[in-house]
Amino acid sequence: MKILVADKISPKGVAFLRAQKGFEVVEAYGSSPAQILELVKDVHAIAVRSETKITAEVFAAAPLLKVVGRAGVGVDNVDVDAATERGVIVMNTPSGNTIATAELTFTHILCGARPVPQAAASMRDGKWDRKSFSGIELFKKTLGIVGLGRIGSEVAKRAQAFGMNVVAFDPYLSPTRAKAMQIEAVTLDQLLAQADYITVHMPLTEQTQYMIDEAALAKCKKGVRLFNCARGGIIKEAALIAGLKSGHVAAAGLDVFEEEPLAADSELRKFPNVSLTPHLGASTAEAQDAVGVEVAEQIADVLAGGVIRNAVNMPSLDAATLKIIGPYLELGSKLGTLVQQLATDRVEKLRISYWGKLLELDANAVIRAIQRGFLSRISSEGLNYINAPFVMDRLGVQVEVVKSNQETDYTELMLVEAVTAKGEVFSATGTLLGKASSPRIVALNGREVEAEPKGALLVYENHDEPGIIGMVGTLLGREKVNIAAMSLSRNNAGGTALCVVNLDSTPTEATVKELTSHRAIKQALVVNL
Repeated sequence: MKILVADKISPKGVAFLRAQKGFEVVEAYGSSPAQILELVKDVHAIAVRSETKITAEVFAAAPLLKVVGRAGVGVDNVDVDAATERGVIVMNTPSGNTIATAELTFTHILCGARPVPQAAASMRDGKWDRKSFSGIELFKKTLGIVGLGRIGSEVAKRAQAFGMNVVAFDPYLSPTRAKAMQIEAVTLDQLLAQADYITVHMPLTEQTQYMIDEAALAKCKKGVRLFNCARGGIIKEAALIAGLKSGHVAAAGLDVFEEEPLAADSELRKFPNVSLTPHLGASTAEAQDAVGVEVAEQIADVLAGGVIRNAVNMPSLDAATLKIIGPYLELGSKLGTLVQQLATDRVEKLRISYWGKLLELDANAVIRAIQRGFLSRISSEGLNYINAPFVMDRLGVQVEVVKSNQETDYTELMLVEAVTAKGEVFSATGTLLGKASSPRIVALNGREVEAEPKGALLVYENHDEPGIIGMVGTLLGREKVNIAAMSLSRNNAGGTALCVVNLDSTPTEATVKELTSHRAIKQALVVNL
């Protein structure tokens, strides 16, 4: 079998592949898109980093291709949808940079306590200035970790070794896991108020963008120190700059930025109490060796017909099975994402019930798709169909599966219920319609609706009275947000109505806030699918 190494990975990874019996390895670094199209005609596997683009056109030109392995976490340079459509496995290597990023984070934390870079620069200038570079100790200080995934957990271990008190905010951190790690689980507001040092380790999503902004900093202690080696934009740079100028923020360390590369005239470059690095999180020899060897081992396993690890699409199904089960995967993923956004508190249980043809099929892939959909907006830890159950378990979310033979109004039906710590249940029900098996939402929180699970959905509940739909349309029209479809459900005339609106674009938070302030609106939110 032929393996194309399109981008330069660790020589140890290439050597591993060459040592395997029956493999032919072709190294073609720096190939143009046209050259790639020629090279892939008879390859069974491709190894890339971030340089080479594996597009739909590449997949179409590679009839023998079985697997694409990315030496790193992000797969933005791989058309995963095209890969799935053609039954090609796409894998990444999410664990290779964990230690490297955790160590860089702690390096920034140390530099935030002791101004070593500044003192070193002073020494290079021929000075001997002891008074200007006094610092503080980490011992007995409180470190607040926002996001306790793999990297956040490693940072916590290092902080505890320095005698720091560690508190953490993670909406999906179970009390049991926090206790086992000797970490106090707190709310974000509690963390902001208690922490002397704050480090963020969250994915960048609509919910986490600018999580640390002016309002958040106002809740922090004077003299707080902030660190971001995760994703640019979690800490709002304008708010950080204002905090540094006022003295409310004593120091900061950043490896990632809202715009990269960081502009030469950025104000962040001017603060002596800020340590900056050019996105070096995974830039260690060990990390690069680790991801190179890891991707080589994963590719070899797939080609040998063995275990499949770190797949980001649905690898365990052949093309024929995927054609049958594909619509269920899409529906399940959408329902999982939907209930996660509907839930207003930490979810303790995800209950999955299904009827129809799925009873005759192996529904394991669909159940994993639901879990992956549920996690997609709250976890960026190399999430995939394979590891979704393990991430759910780590977050303390129990998964219950119910196979039902009860009679329903639909031939195919899938119900996903999110049960919160308070016992509240948020649910979404879906089915497949027509010969094309198109996914449809047919109920939300037990109320009958019909909506396409696509794009942005405005979901609102209101007292049933005249003029509400017109008011909503006027608000959206003012912002030039077009309504694609609308489904209305009410329990009785003059009672409570539930409306689901498919939108062509997402309204601003201000518009949603204005909507919720209307006396007749009980609640409203925008769900992104």
